[in-house]
Amino acid sequence: MSLKQKLKNKELTIGSWVTIGHPSVVEIMANAGFEWLVIDIEHTSIDLTMVQILISTIQSKGLKALIRVSKNEEVIIKRVLDMGADGIIVPMITNADDAQKAVDYAKYPPIGKRGVGLFRAQNYGLSFNEYKKWVNDELVIIAQVEHYLAAENIESIITTEGIDGIIIGPYDLSGSLGYPGEYNRSEVKEAINKILLACDKHNIPSGFHVIETDTSNTVEKIKQGCTFLAYSLDFLFLLNSSKIGMENIKKDIQ
Repeated sequence: MSLKQKLKNKELTIGSWVTIGHPSVVEIMANAGFEWLVIDIEHTSIDLTMVQILISTIQSKGLKALIRVSKNEEVIIKRVLDMGADGIIVPMITNADDAQKAVDYAKYPPIGKRGVGLFRAQNYGLSFNEYKKWVNDELVIIAQVEHYLAAENIESIITTEGIDGIIIGPYDLSGSLGYPGEYNRSEVKEAINKILLACDKHNIPSGFHVIETDTSNTVEKIKQGCTFLAYSLDFLFLLNSSKIGMENIKKDIQ
C-alpha cells in the first residue's frame, strides 16, 4: 500500500529525519524498519546535489523519500520534486493561503501552478505523462504546523484540497508562544490538543515530529491519535547511543 493511501486510511506509518548529508546515513537508517525518511534542507547544510543522491539512495532501499523544504516557495518545491522526491513537508503553514500555495507549487495545472520541466522525476523526458498521473495519485503534501496562528487556523488548513496531512513541529510551536523548546508547557499542550482535535473532527491524518529517542514519547503520540510519526533524527540516535555506551563503560569499571 502506498504512503498516500496509508495517509488516506489514517493507518500508522513511522519514519525519521535525516540531517547528515551522506548516503551511508540513510542506508543505515533504512535498515531500522522505517517506511520513509525526511531529508531536512531547512535547518541543515545539505545542498541540492546531495539531496538528489539521498533521494536515490532512500528509494533504492524501498523507502519513500520526503523533503522538508527550506520554505513555502515555488522554486525549491519544484526542484526537489523534479529530482524525484515522493513528497514534501512544507514548514510554517499558518493559514489556508499558505496551504493553497504549497499545493499550487507542487501540482501541475489545472490543479496547481507548478512549472513543467523534465528531469529525474519524469525519467529525463521519457515518462512525463506517467509522472503527471503519479503527481495527482501519489504525491504526498504535508503541511507542517508549528505556530500558534496555525493552531488558530487549523480547520482551514486541513480542509485545503490537496493537503494530505499535517505534522506538528513542537520546537517552533513552543517558540511562537514565547517558550522555545518548552513544549511541555500548558500553553503549548493546549495548542497541540486543538490541532489534534481538529484533525480528528475532519478525519485528517495528524503527525508529530517526536525529537527524543525515548520511545515512550512516540507511543504517547500514537495513543493520542497521531498516525504520521517522525521518530527522532539521525544525529540524536548517534549521540544518545554513544553517550549510553560511555556511561555504561564508566559504571562497569568503577
